[in-house]
Amino acid sequence: MGDFAPRRVVSLQPSVTSTLDRLGLLDRVVACTKWCVDVVPALRDDSRMIVADSWTAKAAEILAARPDMVMASVPYQLDAVAEILKAGIPFMGFAPRTLNDVFRDIGQIAAVMGVAERGEEVVAAMRREIGTVKTKAEGAVAAAGGRRPRVYCEEWGKPLIHSQAWVKELVEAAGGEFIGTPGAHTNEAAVRAADPDVILAAWCGAGDRVPLEKIIAARGWEQTQAARNGAVYCINDEYLNTPGPTLLLGLNAIAAALHPEAFPESAGVRRIATFSAETQEARR
Repeated sequence: MGDFAPRRVVSLQPSVTSTLDRLGLLDRVVACTKWCVDVVPALRDDSRMIVADSWTAKAAEILAARPDMVMASVPYQLDAVAEILKAGIPFMGFAPRTLNDVFRDIGQIAAVMGVAERGEEVVAAMRREIGTVKTKAEGAVAAAGGRRPRVYCEEWGKPLIHSQAWVKELVEAAGGEFIGTPGAHTNEAAVRAADPDVILAAWCGAGDRVPLEKIIAARGWEQTQAARNGAVYCINDEYLNTPGPTLLLGLNAIAAALHPEAFPESAGVRRIATFSAETQEARR
């Protein structure tokens, strides 16, 4: 490890914390957010300070942890970034959009922490697992006559926002076709017209609490192929919205949703209860 490698890191986003965990450097995290604790169970020992995230970061909190490096990732708020910079501590900020960006960020974190080779190993392992899932998914698609399920992925529900570009890549690796523009707003009518085969909802900050039955009924999506076939899923927020090593959990969750005949059930995935227009009418 280099003489200048940070030993006391404040992490303001779960993606950074999960990366440090995978690199075997969790002992250098002296403060993190409550969201980090949700994503990295090893942090539940209450030994780290809990601070605001990069959307509401406060210089006083950061300084109290006596860090020699602050790391953060999107989303940012300008005032919060200014607060971070006021702390006068070296700062690394990330804004990934694609899987390659995520791999680059992991490599940069590893390099600045003095464990560059370990970072290369983590990225190589992620690429291998993605390749393995892709090969298996291609077999499932071929067995189904070559048709790829069309997938609507939702990052937020009010307003409706498509999941990010790295999720599109995961959907494609899992043998699906991503509907819409990553990260863009959409609306109920557009999704209804697209008639997806599968609907995946992973709302930022909602964990596994997306009300699937409620949103299908409220948006008039009862007649979509996804709703008619019960192919509507909630995937844990951190599986798809934390751009770090945890995306592999998201990949396996997507694959299980798209090809249940080929992939085992995945933790962190909840399927809609039996649903049809008739049963919904009976509830009214």
